[in-house]
Amino acid sequence: MSFFTWFVAKRLFAEGGSSGRASRLATGIATTGVAIGLAVMLVSVAIVLGFQKEVEDKVLGFGAHIKVLNYKSLGMQEFSPIVIDDSVMSRLSAIPNVASVARFCTKLGMLKTDANFRGIAIQGVGQDCDQTFIRSHLVKGEMPLFTDSASSGKLVISQAMAREMQVDVGQTIYAYFFEQTVRARKFTVAGIYRTNLTDFDKNFAYTDLFTIHRLLGWDAHQYAGAEIRLKDFDRLDETLLDVVNEVNHKQDAYGEYYSSMSIRMEHSQIFAWLKLLDMDVIVILILMICVSVFTAVSGLLIIILERTNFIGIMKALGARNSQVRHLFLNYALLIIIRGIVLGNVLAFALILLQKYTGVVTLDPEVYYVEAVPVLVNWWWVAAIDLGTFVLSALAMIVPSFVVSNITPAKSIRFE
Repeated sequence: MSFFTWFVAKRLFAEGGSSGRASRLATGIATTGVAIGLAVMLVSVAIVLGFQKEVEDKVLGFGAHIKVLNYKSLGMQEFSPIVIDDSVMSRLSAIPNVASVARFCTKLGMLKTDANFRGIAIQGVGQDCDQTFIRSHLVKGEMPLFTDSASSGKLVISQAMAREMQVDVGQTIYAYFFEQTVRARKFTVAGIYRTNLTDFDKNFAYTDLFTIHRLLGWDAHQYAGAEIRLKDFDRLDETLLDVVNEVNHKQDAYGEYYSSMSIRMEHSQIFAWLKLLDMDVIVILILMICVSVFTAVSGLLIIILERTNFIGIMKALGARNSQVRHLFLNYALLIIIRGIVLGNVLAFALILLQKYTGVVTLDPEVYYVEAVPVLVNWWWVAAIDLGTFVLSALAMIVPSFVVSNITPAKSIRFE
């Protein structure tokens, strides 16, 4: 493409299609089509990435990245005991990429007030457990300093649970545990949390590890397992393999076998669902690129047909078909570039509006979040911008060949 064709294309583009109403309209439609298509792609990707990140963070906050359990506990609601002594803790902590290791116990029971009762899984957490997630989602009260050495008599429950049981912070609630005999414990509601992950909020409460360990009646070093949190979650599979090599298929002092699983294995349905959203993004990208290309190609054809007289004059003055074709390709590139710029401005305006105002809301009972989350990934932005430019530019090559069929003798008289 010569400087001459680029210069003429810029002059024509700067005129805004002043030679005809159809040309102005075609230029506007083509630019709008590219802009809207690009904006839809950018916003859609931002929403999907934001939704995936939001839900994944909540699931990761509730559970450990990796759990070391008794082999008998896999797939079971009730955990079997396994020895998690200082030796096991040290070996797990020494694995590369492990940020923290904490013992845990869980006990199934029933919460009861004068008005209501419901089944519940109460997890005992100690001082080694990372309580940042629940603390950050507290809507009332506080997260007590739970330990494995003393009973606190306090309980942290979800907002959904508090509403159903009709209790508030500071009030008393009883928990019953059924085995050979019924055992009861009195708790004071210390905090109420809300994450909007319905399956978790309705089923999990938290108290100190000491209380749950005593209720289970296990020996001093026996626990439900160990929860491992990682420094870099992207290295989950690699670290899981290290944990497997360290403890799996080995026996504790009671002859029980260690096993381990990642959070993706534990909550495979949620992660598979999040993965399926990638397919939605691909479909949207294909459809919007087709829309952008179609409008740009249609606009270029209209512009070429309306400027038939101009094309004839150019050829009569000695311009070759290739030069005229390159001229209109340059014109089309200018349309695409303007469309991409406007599309980015529109997309980021919508993304920032949603991010800071949450104007588009969702039903948290269904979608796990109260407002549509957005997340900008600059690699995705660059890829979409570049992909739109390249594919649209390539699509313009075919309609540009129309100029080859225009002859000076007929086109100069063309009206």
